Amino acid sequence: PILSSGYAGVCSIRNCPCKMSRFARKSSLEPLQSECRHSRLDSAGNLSMDTFWLEVESIKESTETEPEECNLMEVKPQEEGDAEAEWLQDAGLSDLIGDHATENGNIVLLSTLTKTQAAAVQRRLDTYTRSRRKKNKQPIRDVRDIFGVVGSEETAPELSSDIDRLQHRSTSSNNHQKSVAMGVPDFPSPLRGSGKEEIFSTEVAYSEQAAILLKGSFPRESRRIKDESFLPKFKIPKGRLGVTRIGDLSLQDMKKIPTLALIELTALCDVLGLELKRNKAVKRKATENKLFGVPLGTLLENDQKLFPNTRVPLILQALLSCLEKRGLDTEGILRVSGSQTRIKSLEQKLESSFYSGFFHWDEVHQNDVSGLLKRFIRELPTPLLTAEYLPAFAAVQNIPDLKQRLQALNLLILILPEPNRNTLKALLEFLRLVVSREKKNKMSLWNVSTVIAPNLFMHKGLPNKIPEGKEKQLAEGAADIVRMMIHYQDLLWTVASFLVAQVRKLNESSSRKYQFYDKRIKNLLRKIHTDKEKAEKNHAEPSKIVKVQASLFLKDSLEVHLNNGTKAADVLRQFQKHLCQNGWNIVNTVNLIKCNGLVENLLLYEVGGNISERCLDPDTYLLDLYHVNPHAEWIIRQNPSFPRTL
Repeated sequence: PILSSGYAGVCSIRNCPCKMSRFARKSSLEPLQSECRHSRLDSAGNLSMDTFWLEVESIKESTETEPEECNLMEVKPQEEGDAEAEWLQDAGLSDLIGDHATENGNIVLLSTLTKTQAAAVQRRLDTYTRSRRKKNKQPIRDVRDIFGVVGSEETAPELSSDIDRLQHRSTSSNNHQKSVAMGVPDFPSPLRGSGKEEIFSTEVAYSEQAAILLKGSFPRESRRIKDESFLPKFKIPKGRLGVTRIGDLSLQDMKKIPTLALIELTALCDVLGLELKRNKAVKRKATENKLFGVPLGTLLENDQKLFPNTRVPLILQALLSCLEKRGLDTEGILRVSGSQTRIKSLEQKLESSFYSGFFHWDEVHQNDVSGLLKRFIRELPTPLLTAEYLPAFAAVQNIPDLKQRLQALNLLILILPEPNRNTLKALLEFLRLVVSREKKNKMSLWNVSTVIAPNLFMHKGLPNKIPEGKEKQLAEGAADIVRMMIHYQDLLWTVASFLVAQVRKLNESSSRKYQFYDKRIKNLLRKIHTDKEKAEKNHAEPSKIVKVQASLFLKDSLEVHLNNGTKAADVLRQFQKHLCQNGWNIVNTVNLIKCNGLVENLLLYEVGGNISERCLDPDTYLLDLYHVNPHAEWIIRQNPSFPRTL
């Protein structure tokens, strides 16, 4: 359900004929989908959709006089197998398809998969193989070469039976959910008014958690939160290795995350009975502009010539900064439209004078700046949430369980290209600031969400499809997704522990060559689990003495005695204490002064071994980390400060 349009015939208030590209759902859950989304928000006066339709009307008015600039690629239905081939390509498993397919290049990635993830890969390989047979293309890659049979009588019963059981659980649970959805009224959140926190576990793969719930046929609470004051709190329990945020991992390791997240998202959708569909990339004419309608990558490439560490476009930073300084307390900011004539004039002035530094922001009305902000997002050549994954973002509303909706959103954010993810985070941080000043600006979380949703989910370059009569619930769903991204952004910008563990396994396995004489993944999984058991036996070591490097400050390394209770924060405090003692050779007094004697300004990193680089959570238990990554170096560095040049 994507709100998309060429902006001709965009919906008017209360009667929205705007077209939306639909995210397919398996028929077994259609009644649940309808029940889950039916009037999720309609009984709450303060969650009115009026702001949404007013914003859509404003978008229509702002584009009525503009010539159609889009040169869109004609969207043709994909032939059977094409979508699976694209998926395998994006999942880093391209070696498994084609005329000379081989799993040798993918053994390392396959070695990290959980059972549900392996099942998701197998399903797509199976569909791809069937389509190849139908087309009579030779040679034909048999999925059993990867996941199944060695001879005509020998099979791989373990993996096949696991998948069969998983599919059986999904079917039986779907039937159970269907009956629950048809006969049970709204569930109130069990945490309303309690102030308690729900656990958001990232140690176990989300798809595995979902499969366990399906196995137990636990009744699912289809929570329809009608008041934002009742949005439950979620807490990620800090395991022994701490929590990893986006930005804590090196770029080298982060490049591995999107493929792992895509496989996991697909596995989660499979377990939940959702069909994951993606749009093809859109094509638009190249613009001669420097700022508006320019791809994020191009903007950043130009900006980095001026400021090498820029990770969010300078024009967006300037717009947000202006609004933060002068617009946060303005009543109706974002909702109240500025003058379209002035906004277009400002855009032209910015195009000509932004980089020269002669543009005077103090002379601009804040409502015009907020209009420029929304226009910048809307005019990107491809959606900020990407054309490929906008259907998946929109379809999150189809998941009945709130926690699983957040799990899916977390994976989608990890899949986003880095420029899109950083830009989205800068926007969400600003929107959270707007909400925090609600008493003065009268913009609640829901108000902000309904204003921003059309700008994120409507795009000129997307196919126009929507079932008749679905406009209201799809619009509500889009606004609810934006609300979740604003409210839960800290949680969503976390790299799940199970994904970090898979990255470690990838790094470890890349230097190993597994020998598969029968080429079956079940043997690989058995070996991985055996290796894991062996590693766990080595965790009995009660203490260890390690050296911590701090070459930016000191020539000598710091010797640290680790026990089961030693945390990263303890090492930083010990380092600060030793700085004051005699006999230490200070390398850089300036860097030492910058730290100002505060532990909070220092960070501890693990570098090397099975991770390229990772900034450690202060609550990381270092002896446990040593057992997981014994060959890493530990390095103390100054905490980089980058408010919006992330």
